Amino acid sequence: MSHRRSLARQFCEDSSSEDEELMMAAIVAEEEEARLDAPRHGGSQPGRQSLQRDFAERFQNLHKDYFAENPTFKARMFRNRYRMHRPLFLRIASAIEAHDSYFSLRRNSAGVPGLHPYQKLTSVFRILAYGIAADLTDEYCRLAKSTALEDLRRFVRAVIEVFGGQYLRSPNAEDTARLLAIGEQRGFPGMLGSIDCMHWKWENFPTAHKGFFVGHKRVPTVILEAVASQDL
Repeated sequence: MSHRRSLARQFCEDSSSEDEELMMAAIVAEEEEARLDAPRHGGSQPGRQSLQRDFAERFQNLHKDYFAENPTFKARMFRNRYRMHRPLFLRIASAIEAHDSYFSLRRNSAGVPGLHPYQKLTSVFRILAYGIAADLTDEYCRLAKSTALEDLRRFVRAVIEVFGGQYLRSPNAEDTARLLAIGEQRGFPGMLGSIDCMHWKWENFPTAHKGFFVGHKRVPTVILEAVASQDL
């Protein structure tokens, strides 16, 4: 019992039991508020369950499924589930790991290895490819929800910082000349690229304008147009 509580009990000896209970309740509430406002310095949270996620064992499964010399799921399955070919994934993984040490394989104070970079990036690509909730990657990749969200934030930032200068910019004169030369070689002189479009479902559309945005898709959509070169 704290010193303040002892003093409160001495002060309330001549008071009614109701007064004593009210004062003690106020002191307890004040101490609890101070505890919640106190800065945290890490450590486990009271009542939080610690799960043994077996990172190394799960990575072996992931490696056998997609990254072994003769993986269980071949190139076509990799392309479907990661939305890219494996060499591109490996290129991105290497660049991201070199840029941000957060994605490197690290060990805890006991020397036990944590999550492999491929586990973190597989979780990121599953979230982006399928639009699923972060905690749905836990069973296969063994990432807690908070870790999966942090991976996603860091990945997006790293991709912009690493690849933005090359891919997130307008074409320059050199790009234009190269694209025109490619178009002429392929029998389309003067062509910079091919235009394509897709229907993007509009969830919260204005009901009054529904008729303007509904076609053969039967649901309100907006059309997104893009121009891409032959190598995308």
